[in-house]
Amino acid sequence: MSNDNNKPYFERHVFFCMNKRDDGRNSCGDHGAETAQKHAKKRCKELGINGQGKVRINQAGCLDRCDEGPVMVVYPEGTWYTYVDTTDIDEIIDSHLVGGKPVERLKI
Repeated sequence: MSNDNNKPYFERHVFFCMNKRDDGRNSCGDHGAETAQKHAKKRCKELGINGQGKVRINQAGCLDRCDEGPVMVVYPEGTWYTYVDTTDIDEIIDSHLVGGKPVERLKI
């Protein structure tokens, strides 16, 4: 498909750090990143906000902020979040991805 009016292929692109360090340091992959990413992908599909022109949920390698993790980042805004559980993920989806308002309490 063509890229009409120079719009981005996705309105928002969300990356979840899935990194697992071998040296014992804190890493997102050890703090529920896989569960959170899968939950976000499923929830966005249920809400109908996934796909071209909408939202894309992706896994990422190390985003170099594991010490603050688990972390995710929303582009094009470049908003970084940490989260504890799927309740936090739902709040980010509802407020930021659907409503356009970042969740201040989860920003890093």
